[in-house]
Amino acid sequence: MRFRPCIDIHQGRVKQIVGETLTEENGAVIENFVSDYDSSYYAAKFKEDKLVGGHVIMLGGGNEAAAIKALQEYPGGLQIGGGITADNAALYLEQGASHVIVTSYIFRNGQLDLSNLNRMVEEVGIDRLVIDLSCKEKNGKWYVVTNQWKTFSDFEINKENLKYLESFCDEFLVHAVDVEGKRAGIHEDLVQHLAHCVTIPTTYAGGARSISDLELFKKLGQGKLDITIGSALDIFGGKLPYKQVVEYCNSN
Repeated sequence: MRFRPCIDIHQGRVKQIVGETLTEENGAVIENFVSDYDSSYYAAKFKEDKLVGGHVIMLGGGNEAAAIKALQEYPGGLQIGGGITADNAALYLEQGASHVIVTSYIFRNGQLDLSNLNRMVEEVGIDRLVIDLSCKEKNGKWYVVTNQWKTFSDFEINKENLKYLESFCDEFLVHAVDVEGKRAGIHEDLVQHLAHCVTIPTTYAGGARSISDLELFKKLGQGKLDITIGSALDIFGGKLPYKQVVEYCNSN
């Protein structure tokens, strides 16, 4: 189990927000934290602590410069997502991203768009592609949600579907949207479900707030999943010591 750090960028600044409140108009965003430091500060911290495979997420437009600044600070150490398409993916790889992360580009009109997925694979290669399967629960099942987590797709997170997608990418990133940014604990059922379904590196995001949560996550995830933590960390305005998380995950 590895700790995958994150740098979320909104309106050019490093923030932690409740993802469900993000709208295209940016009208009702709930901000848990707004940093006085820029993206490169956090990238340098993660580089110093040798944390590999964290992600930079651009939450809306106007965040490209800040994202590139982080990538250039820690080349090869960070992935990037948010508005990534086959047309711009190469740019971010050239600027230092280890992988690009895609969601909405390959899930169009509520369905998996194989044409766009194949275009992305042709552009960057399987070994540099992460598929974001951020999901919500509906009727006891989990479905990928897109359009800033407002629109349900018909793509169910299950063993058969994930096995199919694994042939197109190097990793999965899964935000548990129902608990993301709320510091209310991990989504236990989803963690167990993912551990049963995936066979490639998969990072879970959503709700972790304590070392006890990490211990539970490790148990439920059977050590198969990595984890990212945002607003609960003290470096992002929370109470959970970042250094403690790094030490715990390094020892497990």
